[in-house]
Amino acid sequence: MNYIFDGSFQGYLCCIFEAFERKEFDTIPTTQELMEINMFSNKRQIISNAKKAARVLSGMRRIIGHKNSLIFYHNFLSDSPAEWTNGFRLIVELFKSGKMDLQNYGRPDILRMHQIVKKVSRERHRMKAFIRFVKSDNNLYTAIVEPDFNVIPLVIDFFRNRYTDQQWLIYDIRRNYGFYYDCISTQEVYNSSENDIRNPHSLELDIDPKEKEFQHLWKTYFKSTNIESRKNLKLHVRHVPKRYWKYLTEKN
Repeated sequence: MNYIFDGSFQGYLCCIFEAFERKEFDTIPTTQELMEINMFSNKRQIISNAKKAARVLSGMRRIIGHKNSLIFYHNFLSDSPAEWTNGFRLIVELFKSGKMDLQNYGRPDILRMHQIVKKVSRERHRMKAFIRFVKSDNNLYTAIVEPDFNVIPLVIDFFRNRYTDQQWLIYDIRRNYGFYYDCISTQEVYNSSENDIRNPHSLELDIDPKEKEFQHLWKTYFKSTNIESRKNLKLHVRHVPKRYWKYLTEKN
């Protein structure tokens, strides 16, 4: 049985709720876009419900605590149907048995979840380092990103605390959504256009007149601090993977 949800964590938790309500535990949570076509497989549409999701999350926290519950959230942010299913099976077991040792790395399914969570955490750390904002003439700072995992929700507090007095938008073009901060609160935003943005530097923004000057200064600084004789491209790529270069001003 395929449970089709909207791709949100709330919808994912509702899959858990529906599985217990219907006694359908041999289930694969997925989205309409990611579902593998199988003529022999049934599917059920799961509607997101805040109360149902809250009950599932509250139950998880009661059994394993808030910190361990976050492991399942970070596993969900991997954006992988296979990891969603692995997490789903573990949560079902958690509620059935009323306990779970998430530090039992001898279990392949638990070890697998920790490994993917570590990758998600690494991507989160890189987003903090590699996000670059461009200032438009209306004083909005915009950053276009395309992380391997859905980690933007994990870095919003970091940027909100760091740029408290600036309006900014961080937009994930792979998942077609982002977060806008207006100096007071943060809200999730979506792009109504069906067109994908392939190149962040091709965006038609009304750039602030001083923005290009600042970009030029940054490139000059980056170039002047580079010691050509000590250049180690292999080490550099290890710390700054090439897939991020198109978002870095100094690499453009």
